[in-house]
Amino acid sequence: MNIIGIIAEYNPFHNGHLYHLNKIKEKYPDSLIILVLNGYFTQRGNISILSKESKINISLNNNIDIIIELPFIYGTQSSDIFAYNSIKLLNEFKVERIIFGSESNNISLLEKIVDIELNDPLYNENFKKYLDEGDNYPTAMKKALNINEDINNPNDLLGISYIKAIKQINDKIIPETIKRTNSYHDILLDGDIVSASNIREKLKNGEDISKYLPLESKNNIFNISNDNLFNLLKFKILTDKDLSIYLDVDEGIEFRIKKYIRESKNMDELISNIKTKRYTYNKLNRMLLHILAGLTKEDNKKCSLDYMKILGFNEKGQTYLNQIKKDFTLPTTPIKDSLVYEYELKAAYLFEQATKKSLNNFDIKNIPLQKKS
Repeated sequence: MNIIGIIAEYNPFHNGHLYHLNKIKEKYPDSLIILVLNGYFTQRGNISILSKESKINISLNNNIDIIIELPFIYGTQSSDIFAYNSIKLLNEFKVERIIFGSESNNISLLEKIVDIELNDPLYNENFKKYLDEGDNYPTAMKKALNINEDINNPNDLLGISYIKAIKQINDKIIPETIKRTNSYHDILLDGDIVSASNIREKLKNGEDISKYLPLESKNNIFNISNDNLFNLLKFKILTDKDLSIYLDVDEGIEFRIKKYIRESKNMDELISNIKTKRYTYNKLNRMLLHILAGLTKEDNKKCSLDYMKILGFNEKGQTYLNQIKKDFTLPTTPIKDSLVYEYELKAAYLFEQATKKSLNNFDIKNIPLQKKS
């Protein structure tokens, strides 16, 4: 049996995700699939339009055998931190392969880039130099690598981070790619498989999204109000004396945030007003989310992956868990006084504020969802 790891946000779960799972099953019919799932907020700092509980149920109903939580504190940081902690969790479950979507579908190129990043002594020096000159992350990375190939695609960039984490944690894990049938930036395309960002854009415009995702996913989408979160953020920015204590607030950008918060009417407008060449939209989005959640640099330093929360499993997954649980090095429920868990609960409370819906203490109960055959 092949033990396969995947990493996803399912914001929302759509036909492309189904294609990814079907391709895995087609190539490895005798496989057990373990998912590391990002919950209420995404790596880009956006709020999810599906609840964590809905994502777990949808995953179980689409032949995923075990679902593990990627905590908020790691799921809303840079791709390297997101990837490292995802791979660390999957390694605990003894996965043999990590399979991810890729625009290039060129695993050799991605591995070549990782080799340069990890082994070329000049790479980090040049990368930092280009960042200091004002280039954003992907541009600085490409210049420092000194390669001709285009790597400014989100899944390839994330794939590089996955492979790097595999090399650092357990290089016996085999990374594999599945060719993406669309681009993250395809907000105008209209085939049966389009990106999650395209679906969210169509939702915003009041378009019918039925053909792009399973009915179960469509029926569980939340009507998200960023206005609710923006009002909370505005209060926090106006009343906190020092924003520089929060994660990602660097280089004096707190003064721009303070300057523009009063004249900005929503989150997008605030980001547009404070954006500079150095800061990508995603980095600013994450920064504002960390301010909102009160995630300080000090707390981030103190945090470590001190538990791994199993969110759900089916009977096949339960059998496998019983076989390997004796080898786990981390507890499978949150430990007392865990800062990581504290911020997970904050994320749940923020999600409730944005949706005006109760999560019925789902994250407090800590009971995995089970699917019976």
